[in-house]
Amino acid sequence: MNPRRFMAVLRKEFIHILRDPRSLAVVFLWPVSMVFLYGYAITFDIREIPLGLLDQDRTAASRALARDLTASGYFRTAEILEDREDLSRGLMRGSFKAGLVIPPGYGRSAKREGDTHVQFIVDGSNANTAQVAVNYLRMFCAVQIFETGDAERNAGTGLLPVSIQPRVWYNPDLKSSHFIVPGLVAVVMMMICVLLTSITLVRERETGTLEQILVSPIRPAELVAGKLAPYILIALLDSGLVILFSIAVFGVPFRGNAVFLLAAALVYVFCALSFGLLISGRAKSQMVAMMASQVLTFLPSLLLSGFMFPIASLPKVLRVLSSFVPATYFLKIIRHVMLKGTETAALREPFLFLLAFGLVVTTVGIRQFKLRLED
Repeated sequence: MNPRRFMAVLRKEFIHILRDPRSLAVVFLWPVSMVFLYGYAITFDIREIPLGLLDQDRTAASRALARDLTASGYFRTAEILEDREDLSRGLMRGSFKAGLVIPPGYGRSAKREGDTHVQFIVDGSNANTAQVAVNYLRMFCAVQIFETGDAERNAGTGLLPVSIQPRVWYNPDLKSSHFIVPGLVAVVMMMICVLLTSITLVRERETGTLEQILVSPIRPAELVAGKLAPYILIALLDSGLVILFSIAVFGVPFRGNAVFLLAAALVYVFCALSFGLLISGRAKSQMVAMMASQVLTFLPSLLLSGFMFPIASLPKVLRVLSSFVPATYFLKIIRHVMLKGTETAALREPFLFLLAFGLVVTTVGIRQFKLRLED
């Protein structure tokens, strides 16, 4: 590789970037704004589920049950119902997502027998909300069992009540932002980096400067390296900005090795930019390149990387496809480094895969462009 020819391409690409304020806006403002919007919009925390309350007992015990259930913050009383017809109509209209029916005699049964039955009806049209509501209710019932005097009733039998004291590591408050935001960094950076480089060669073709490059003594490897280098530097600055933003705004902890994460980000950016350059060599127009970059990177990174759904729960075919998605591996690295502080030796495998993926894609891109030179 001739350093002078490489520096010539590098200088040309930097001049083009600096003269295009729209590119700079895309590079620095778009990733931060997407992390900000998605970080607040995408959440698995569901609170204040609207509840329809049908209290047919109307005693102090029934009112205490309803009060304790809504005091947790997971449910809020949306309507006080008079009969079951109101319950059916409310669920049909969507006025509330769950209904609690306290039957007559609840207070007497609770005092005499220590337990009784209530009915909890959930709107299953939204399966996620329904499952969360049921889990919240089970957790509430477990707490109630330990607080209603079971220890006294079991004292004569020699049986002791079980006391469960869960401990959550790495994310004690179970904030979904701590899980979502590091994943957003991986998804957004893949999308932005591929988008930036996918239009580079296409832009040269559309502006008529590609012919000048073809007749110049620049070799394919020098052209590809000169095209990638500026964007690698900019993408690294962008990655650092997004990570700092996620720590400052969302309070995501950083417990691991910053140098290793920087190296992993460098390799990940290299993979994304190489893939974008490969798209750029195939696309016929900037519009086609932009559409291809979104379809081939955003959707797989969002759906097959483990960002939204656990990979183990995917069908076998999709699990195989997910192993070829770079975001799958960087997602594991960034979450383990930021949230767990995992040692670098344990993350060697995903790091090496990203490096191999980038080298393979870059080699294919160079050979592809070499074939175009010979044509």
